Amino acid sequence: MPETVDASGLSCPQPVIMTLNKIKEVDKGEIEVFVDTDTSKENVSRAAQSQGWDVAEITKSGTGYRMLIKKE
Repeated sequence: MPETVDASGLSCPQPVIMTLNKIKEVDKGEIEVFVDTDTSKENVSRAAQSQGWDVAEITKSGTGYRMLIKKE
């Protein structure tokens, strides 16, 4: 079961900060991130990749996006 970061309704840099905090907390595995905007999606993707995480999946979810990031 992946960890979850629900940044729906929040604007940058909050989704990035929340995702980076969760990355520090879990170290590896899967994190599901929910964001509302294209900008947040791109910024979270870049932040995750800069920490060595892979963006495994991005799907439309309601009015925003569900992102799945992974690290083994």
